[in-house]
Amino acid sequence: MSDASQNRPNILYIFSDQHAARVMGCAGDLAADTPNLDHLAASGVRFDRAYCPSPVCLPARMSMLTGLRPHEQSCWTNDDILDSAHPTWLHGLGAAGYNPVLIGRMHSLGPDQLRGYVARPIGDHSPNWPGVARRSLGALSKTSGPFRESIERSGPGQSSYQVMDEEVLAACISFLKDHAAREDAEPFCLTASFMLPHPPYVASEQDFAAVEDRVPAPHIPHPPNDEHPWIRQWRQLKHVDEVSSEEVHRVRCGYYALVRQLDRHIGELLATLDQIGCAENTLVVYVSDHGDHIGERGLFWKHTFYEDAIRVPLIMRWPGHIGPGQHCTQPVETGALGNTILSLVGAPTLPNATMTSFDDLITDKNAEADRPIFVEYCTDDIPAWAEGQAVQQRAVIQGRFKYIYYQGYPDQLFDLEDDPLEQRDLARNPDHADTAAQLRALVLEDWNPEDIGRKIERRKADKLLLKAWAEKTNPADLCRWDLREEQNYLLPRK
Repeated sequence: MSDASQNRPNILYIFSDQHAARVMGCAGDLAADTPNLDHLAASGVRFDRAYCPSPVCLPARMSMLTGLRPHEQSCWTNDDILDSAHPTWLHGLGAAGYNPVLIGRMHSLGPDQLRGYVARPIGDHSPNWPGVARRSLGALSKTSGPFRESIERSGPGQSSYQVMDEEVLAACISFLKDHAAREDAEPFCLTASFMLPHPPYVASEQDFAAVEDRVPAPHIPHPPNDEHPWIRQWRQLKHVDEVSSEEVHRVRCGYYALVRQLDRHIGELLATLDQIGCAENTLVVYVSDHGDHIGERGLFWKHTFYEDAIRVPLIMRWPGHIGPGQHCTQPVETGALGNTILSLVGAPTLPNATMTSFDDLITDKNAEADRPIFVEYCTDDIPAWAEGQAVQQRAVIQGRFKYIYYQGYPDQLFDLEDDPLEQRDLARNPDHADTAAQLRALVLEDWNPEDIGRKIERRKADKLLLKAWAEKTNPADLCRWDLREEQNYLLPRK
């Protein structure tokens, strides 16, 4: 081991998909069976208000790689390709002497399937190219996306995503043990990237049964009478204006059961660190890309700016450097997480990233932050799940307030301190007119919805040509996991 590497920690970055922040025991959810995440939080710092860059997978993940906001790198929806000229935090680690390895999901499109990683033993469940057909989920067809089928076909059973995560776990454990067996091994950087608890809302019979009697009804079981018009339109387009209480409970049980399985995987990774003697010198990070409504307000999936969709779990542990049992209530954005890790381990930070490190909130107990947090949701009308709707929307969270801008629709303003469930829209309350005006100006200061709309519309022709090329040439995937139709099934309902 080189002298320079002796002071560098190992890094275990655990990444999940669609895990809502509140569905953890350590976040106060008594129904969530998450002993391993709870233990991790008790051993380090948990960020109570960590916000994703976008409530859609690819733009959230690409922004978390680069530290740039979606509009700054033109990655808004799940069929956009990130420009490889943008360095990622993995490039920063590589420049410091790490050899970052990714096992599992990235959700990057195009020829760059590494993004600063040096190896990917297990790739994505989905195509690496826009326009290449996804492999069938068989009996669970259409249940992985925001479609009515994901609610109807929920419950005990198995999806390919569960099978993939089992293989990701096994490969991660093998990597850790192989590393420990090597003499003079350099510090490792491993990203263990899981699919769960992303829909299908289908879980093993054992996990489903373990949570079935524990999972409560949603805090807000029905949409409000004065529901925002865009949210009402989205609900109608997605055919969730009428969902039975039995369906809601089944979806929620499936989701909580998937979180239970994910937590078990995380426990096995942490136990392996203990077994190989690396726990004391490993920075462990757990985070998700965005959340899930799972029936709150009668909504499902993500695609909104409500806390259920944009607030995610974030836990960090590094013995001797991060004190145990810390709880940070300051809002942070997960797009700054890469720079935070780079700062903590002494690696070069991303020079042009907009979202900068919040390591001061970890190392300085007296640090206070009043940084505005931005979240974007923009898309063209190409994706099937968009239902022909192109949108330009943005939210800002600053202190206790959240302001939401909807192009072509009324805005919203919530006081998250007095109204954590976001049931009282203050945007037209005269007592909060100044706050709404200030936050609106902040949203639009460097973000022009008309310009973004025109840019997205111009890019449609390019994206459609790339799609046609892929459909005709069927390019080989570079990092693809072998998803098979027969892995998916539902058990008969009792």
